[in-house]
Amino acid sequence: MATHTVRAACPHDCPDTCALLVTVEDGRAIKVAGDPDHPTTQGVLCTKVARYTERTYHPNRLLTPMKRVGRKGEGRFAPIGWDEALDTVAERLTEIAARDPQAILPYSYAGTMGLVQGESMAARFFHKLGASLLDRTICASAGATALRYTYGASVGMDIEHVDDARLILIWGGNPIASNLHFWMRVQEAKRRGATLVAIDPYRSLTAEKCHRHIAPMPGTDGALALAMIHVLIRDGLLDHDYIARHTEGFDALRERASAYPPERAAALCGIAVDDIEWLAGTYGRLAVRERQPVAIRLNYGMQRAHGGGQAVRAVACLPSLVGAWRHRSGGLQLSTSGFFPIDNAALQRPDLLPGWPALPRTINMSTIGDVLLGEGLPAGSPPVEAVVVYNSNPVAVAPQSARVAQGFAREDLFTVVLEQFQTDTADYADILLPATTQLEHIDVHKAYGHTYFLANNAAIAPQGEALPNTEIFRRLAQRMGFADSCFADSDDTIAAQAILANDPRAAGIRWETLKEQGWQKLSLPDAPFAEGGFPTASGKCQLLSPAMARDGLDPLPDFVPPYESPASAPELAARYPLAMISPPARNFLNSSFVNVESLRATEGEPHLDIHPADAVARGIVDGAMVRAFNDRGSMLARARVTDRARQGLVVGLSIWWKKLASDGKNANELTSQRLTDMGRAPVFYDCLVQIEAAGQAQPTGAQAAA
Repeated sequence: MATHTVRAACPHDCPDTCALLVTVEDGRAIKVAGDPDHPTTQGVLCTKVARYTERTYHPNRLLTPMKRVGRKGEGRFAPIGWDEALDTVAERLTEIAARDPQAILPYSYAGTMGLVQGESMAARFFHKLGASLLDRTICASAGATALRYTYGASVGMDIEHVDDARLILIWGGNPIASNLHFWMRVQEAKRRGATLVAIDPYRSLTAEKCHRHIAPMPGTDGALALAMIHVLIRDGLLDHDYIARHTEGFDALRERASAYPPERAAALCGIAVDDIEWLAGTYGRLAVRERQPVAIRLNYGMQRAHGGGQAVRAVACLPSLVGAWRHRSGGLQLSTSGFFPIDNAALQRPDLLPGWPALPRTINMSTIGDVLLGEGLPAGSPPVEAVVVYNSNPVAVAPQSARVAQGFAREDLFTVVLEQFQTDTADYADILLPATTQLEHIDVHKAYGHTYFLANNAAIAPQGEALPNTEIFRRLAQRMGFADSCFADSDDTIAAQAILANDPRAAGIRWETLKEQGWQKLSLPDAPFAEGGFPTASGKCQLLSPAMARDGLDPLPDFVPPYESPASAPELAARYPLAMISPPARNFLNSSFVNVESLRATEGEPHLDIHPADAVARGIVDGAMVRAFNDRGSMLARARVTDRARQGLVVGLSIWWKKLASDGKNANELTSQRLTDMGRAPVFYDCLVQIEAAGQAQPTGAQAAA
């Protein structure tokens, strides 16, 4: 038997971006393992990716083009050849574009994080066509916008050094489930004496293993961070030298924070005053008086509420106030993606846009339900007549799911879906095109949780008739007469174009060396902001952001209340008194892996965790079927009565494919299409519901109307 090993990379939406070693025997991948030499991966993979061959060789893989033969949403298709499929797509898109190309909408996100199979050939195709632009906001744009206003880019500490931190705040995340390799380093720090603190409304697997868990209500993190700033200033726990040399706006921030004493913040957050005093005092004492490294691992959970951007702003100010950036083991990380020198212009070719630099309209992916139903479109612009979905599953993952499904169910909407499996969204396709998995194509990856470029080499031939995204869009471009030379670029050529070779951060990194070695580290200092040097216009951390003022935003961090809470919406809370969040289930990644039977069996079925006091008040017992509902819709799930969910909160670990739930619904039936204070991001965790035993709940609002 001929056996060899191929260097690859995990493509999924996870900060770890693992380096993989794929063992291939006689043309078949038989094992996917972590690269033991990669300093981040260290030979360890999460349960999901360790079973990647189950995904690639899944019996339900889409392996031939298909056309719809039933009603939209039924999921009934007949196989066709590639020529018929691509001719059909090209003819329909050409016809629509002749009226107005903006009536065509691409819809994609992070089904792969690859720079080649993500937004390269696809972006070129849609730019040349003149289609609507997609504002890709559904995950991280509130936090990313906040970091740009504060630090100048999505940048932060190098997690490789967190082992030596003395205090680690894990804020709004559950790394055991979604950032495993960071958690491994945190465990080492714990063994060396570090104190671990989880700040999360839910006592997650991670929170259970921390020394202390602080559980603010969803959407109140900004108040907690401002109270920490208040205490640091009140008690003189400040690095005055760092503040003077490397920040701007301290005096204004001091005045703002004076309005957030611990007593006020505790009431807003639903936590004890002592928790705030201890947290701020410990953070400041270790950093300032003992000169020890303190680290914050900020994650995206806290930004998924109305004030998510300002909350990130407030937390992002903390390391500069105490000089935490002086240490390579200190500071903050939300994302490192802004460190990577990527040539997006070469990858995506916006110059192909008709009339460039004028732009077509931009559609926010987080409001796709309203958009497909003709609401919220720019004045005078056409309705969406065609959607091409790739690297995403909007019917399952986009907010207010009933509206999304209603939009995709339009018989006059021409829908093309590039997929590996027949997802909830694929069921609404007119043409369904089989895409390759990561083991079957070339790609290059940056990361948002470490500072290594990674190469993905194709380990096996495409299964069945599946094609890489790039090849599908190449063939479509040819059929539509797009003669620009960039549409003939091979995947290797595109991968080489991705890296800005003349940027000093990419010193010694080229596609040719990367694909041979598998991974290469950016050239960065261990403590990137020890002496300032933030990528802002001033080179300083912007505690007060002039750019925000120019953009019509409050230039100082502040607490922006949730849209839906007892304090901000008392009448709504009277009907729907429980806050609901839907963080990632350990064995799923967004909606990926849900159809892998071994992983889904571990999760079991959709559950709602509810506090014992809230359960007793509603006559709910552990294991009962319950219905969560609000004016937007409802879902059924099995109740788990547990104090992991704080009182006043229910938690539905997600994201289930709707078709695999007992009632064909998931948590996004309940979420809204409202947007955050900055970054135009969704507010998945800004959601009030009521819970009742399934036999008692009465339909209300949109549910009754349906």
